[in-house]
Amino acid sequence: MTPAPGKAKIGPSKNSSDSRLVEECLQGKEAAWSALIAKYKNLIFSIPVRYGFSEEDSADIFQAVCMDLLTQLSSLRESNALAGWLIQVTRNKCFHRKQAQQHLKVQEIDDLDSYASPEEPADLALQVQREQMLREALLDLSPRCQRLMHMLFFEVPARPYQQVAQDLELAEGSIGFIRRRCLNKLRDRLEKMGYPLL
Repeated sequence: MTPAPGKAKIGPSKNSSDSRLVEECLQGKEAAWSALIAKYKNLIFSIPVRYGFSEEDSADIFQAVCMDLLTQLSSLRESNALAGWLIQVTRNKCFHRKQAQQHLKVQEIDDLDSYASPEEPADLALQVQREQMLREALLDLSPRCQRLMHMLFFEVPARPYQQVAQDLELAEGSIGFIRRRCLNKLRDRLEKMGYPLL
């Protein structure tokens, strides 16, 4: 995979607002561009992976989307629509790459048509948007909560409480309480973002 651009020590971070990042990118600030790519790298990469592309193809699609973003950023009407725009552009790149790989045989074209049915891309777009909202909400948590969430919910297998407590230098008995508090903060943030919660 293509490595994410390095973070600048001074300037915007990847949890800065899209409008601020876009504005600073248009002013030619390299740190803003790095922060914008870092913020949306996982979103962009997740789409070709879901379409079944190899790591190499996914990296190529990522680079192509970044080039489109660079050349078309000034024409983006609303910066708060950036995530949706990136999803659409990436899906289009995936579809066209899939077509190119199929050698346009009749059966393969039929497969592509069913693969790009109206229902599936809508579901895919919704799922990818929700994943991006979750990433952004996690960035709003404290560093300790971020580490705790990662250890308990994103590592496979999840770490046992004893190891989590040791890594975070906490009492093992406090992990459940801290986990609950971090989850409540995450839930509050997701609700404010409009994430559909059960």
